[in-house]
Amino acid sequence: MKQYIVDAFTDKLFKGNQAAVCVMEKWIPDDLMQNIAIENNFSETAFTVKNSDGCYDLRWFALGGEIDFCGHATLGTSFVLFSFYEKKSSTIVFHTRQKGDFIAKRKEKGITMSFPAFSLKPVPVTDLMTKAFGAKPKEAFFDRDLLCVFDSVDSIKNMSPSEKDLKELGGTCIGVTAKGDDGFDCVSRVFAPQLNIYEDPVTGSTHCMIAPYWSSVLGKRNIKAFQASKREGVLLCEVNGESVSITGNAVLFSSCELNVAID
Repeated sequence: MKQYIVDAFTDKLFKGNQAAVCVMEKWIPDDLMQNIAIENNFSETAFTVKNSDGCYDLRWFALGGEIDFCGHATLGTSFVLFSFYEKKSSTIVFHTRQKGDFIAKRKEKGITMSFPAFSLKPVPVTDLMTKAFGAKPKEAFFDRDLLCVFDSVDSIKNMSPSEKDLKELGGTCIGVTAKGDDGFDCVSRVFAPQLNIYEDPVTGSTHCMIAPYWSSVLGKRNIKAFQASKREGVLLCEVNGESVSITGNAVLFSSCELNVAID
């Protein structure tokens, strides 16, 4: 199979979030996909196969197992397919196992993907949250992920959470966010200890929760989001009721023929 390594949600190499993208003619065993993901040692490796209907099946494997939804690896896969396999297409439809169909569209300034919005179910702010983050959130919400809201950009950027305490909080991912500055509507970071990932550099899926929150607070549909990891990244989000469109750029780091020896 062909494997590509892409930096997603950035227009600069060595920034954004790394994803490996494996383009296959047919599916391989799940345990082999998991082992490839572990060998790559990125937060996610995406696997895709084109169907007879012209759409692409898409699955994502993190270090800790298969996940139901990954935004940056979907962007990476879209970038690879538009660049090498669907050069004349402006739209790609992805079939996913648990989240239905995703649509990716080639735009003049990036790729726009349409995802389902997460809900914002309020949950109590607990002592464990304060202990884990080293600061007390002012609000907290839960869906697939846990989202905690803080008062300042500095509290997000300077945070050094305890991985042990984060694991006890639950949630596939744990997002922290505050109102942004320097032209951004919000700033965030995302941790995923349940997936054996301490910090995820730039996270599309959790912005399906972050963007609706700030859309409601700020009273605007379009949210320019900055994820303040060491690699950092920018996500342009548009909230449309039960869906969130996220636009981002990507750059190719490498490509190779992947030949896996199977005992």
